[in-house]
Amino acid sequence: MYSSKKISRIAGVLIILGIIIGVLSVVPSVEGQNYLGDVFPNRNQVLIGAAFQFFLVPIYIGFSLLLYPFLKDYNKSLSIGFVGFRIIAGVFQLIGMILLPLFIILSQKYLSEPNPNLLFFDLIGQLLKSFRDLTNHLGVMLATGLGNLILYFIFYKGKYIPVWLSLWGMVGNILLMLGSFLLLFQLIDVISIAYGILTIPIIFQEITLAIWLIVKGLNLEFINRNL
Repeated sequence: MYSSKKISRIAGVLIILGIIIGVLSVVPSVEGQNYLGDVFPNRNQVLIGAAFQFFLVPIYIGFSLLLYPFLKDYNKSLSIGFVGFRIIAGVFQLIGMILLPLFIILSQKYLSEPNPNLLFFDLIGQLLKSFRDLTNHLGVMLATGLGNLILYFIFYKGKYIPVWLSLWGMVGNILLMLGSFLLLFQLIDVISIAYGILTIPIIFQEITLAIWLIVKGLNLEFINRNL
């Protein structure tokens, strides 16, 4: 049986791995405007991005399962909600990953046609992009954000981590969800200063949380006093 200190350290490492793999899972050729012409020549990049997206699923879900035994001591229902949202996010992540090879097929067909029907390929491509945006920018990010709000609420009420770190996490996740809605309605782009401003707070917060978990671990004194 692992101690709370060891589990906290593993959770912190998973956060860092999730950030690194999340950056590596970005596929610029799919996100770009000229995706019909760029994806097939960069198919290896797309497949590597898909592989990294797959690895994110066990990391995200594993993080929630690691913390669940401690979180449930404060509130079991909320803890189940946190794990449930992480599983939902993982399912959406898998759907988004499965869609990536379809972009390769579409791009290959487009480039192999002597006189491609641009309207037809653009229509199919836009449908694929819209569906992927719904899964990635709404499904994954909204489920993750809602789950994290539950997590940081438990952290805040149970005093598992410092109050300022919990509040930072809440604010950061609200900004992240706002960014997802703005992406969905094409008000900003994934690779843009605006999206960077909305995501930087939660990135730094998660790095800080990871370091805190690795060095300090979860504070269980509040829970132990109320058992």
